[in-house]
Amino acid sequence: MKKILIFSLAYYPKHVGGAEVAIKEITDRLDPKDYEFHMVALRFDDTLSETEQIGNVLVHRIGPTKHDPTMSDLRKFPLYANKFLYQFLAAWKAHKLHQKYHFDGIWAMMAHSCGVPAGLFKTFHPKVKYLLTLQEGDPIPYIKKKMLPIYPLFVRGFTSADMVQAISNYLADWAKNMGFKGPLFVIPNAVSTKHFSQEYSKEEIDHVKKLIGKNEGDLFLITTSRLVKKNAVDDVIRSLPHLPKNIKFAILGIGPDEEMLRLLAASLKVSDRVIFLGQIAHTEMPKYLKACDIFIRPSLSEGMGNSFIEAMAAGLPVIATREGGIADFLFDPELNPNTPPTGRAVHPRDPEGIARAVELFMEKPEETAKIAANAKKMVFAKYDWDIIARDMKEKVFGNLFN
Repeated sequence: MKKILIFSLAYYPKHVGGAEVAIKEITDRLDPKDYEFHMVALRFDDTLSETEQIGNVLVHRIGPTKHDPTMSDLRKFPLYANKFLYQFLAAWKAHKLHQKYHFDGIWAMMAHSCGVPAGLFKTFHPKVKYLLTLQEGDPIPYIKKKMLPIYPLFVRGFTSADMVQAISNYLADWAKNMGFKGPLFVIPNAVSTKHFSQEYSKEEIDHVKKLIGKNEGDLFLITTSRLVKKNAVDDVIRSLPHLPKNIKFAILGIGPDEEMLRLLAASLKVSDRVIFLGQIAHTEMPKYLKACDIFIRPSLSEGMGNSFIEAMAAGLPVIATREGGIADFLFDPELNPNTPPTGRAVHPRDPEGIARAVELFMEKPEETAKIAANAKKMVFAKYDWDIIARDMKEKVFGNLFN
């Protein structure tokens, strides 16, 4: 049995994002007889235990806490300081845990979050294998700027790794540019294809259509996005004046840009065509996707972009930029003529281009159906968690410990 210590800023049951989902989906599928997983994560919330078994991971929580904090509390002192403190507290906690458990390997989830403590641990325990996973979605220049106060340690988070696993070719190139010279595997994140492709009764879908205000003759664009600059939800709103009034836009998600987006819709006189639905439970999301017609997110940057894969699994045609990791799976019929098309690509910051992509999907229903079918087939072949967990076991952990 190999004992592996995971570095992750957060973990279940609260404050969970794509990286945390990936850890759980992978570790839950690996045999506990082969791997024993531990984790150092921030606690944040004093209602959470300092040590807790979650699935196949024994979580050890550290850092300042508050009683049942909100997302807003996480951006305020003292909890806001947790992310900086983690860079050093996690390395010390890992050292103490290693004295007790004698780990065979460490696994850092995201360089800007966990590369520093992993690199520090590796400095003092060079015989312990170190795997770095790159999951970042923010623009790389932005990440580098954030890490300037401890930049040499940030670089060491890359160069001291024994192996890197990146969720896209874009992030794999970043690892090389940061000086990593060892074995590198591109293994993407995945989705529950069964969950997002499930069928619902007409009554269930009609109920969702009623909730979102979709009437006969309406065509609904939909996005599942955190409302932040990089996801460029504002560009979709700016495209609406170029489209017929029966085309509306449903937004699933919350974030700091919500007020700006509402004001933008009002200034463009399309408030009645933009529906803010807030945070929708993951269990309900496939219904909302299937009640709509086209998924769209013209991202300015993406490490990969699970939301696109989820929409493809649900059978929706997708409009996106080909920024970052999106280029690994979004193939446009004109831009990528030698590859079966899986969506329509637009340029960043191009509302008129978005409108044209929507019109093309509307004008060519047979081609649209074929594109959506190609995308769904691709997702089932490459982006299911069972496939990803197998690749992590055989290609990553198998090679890391040989």
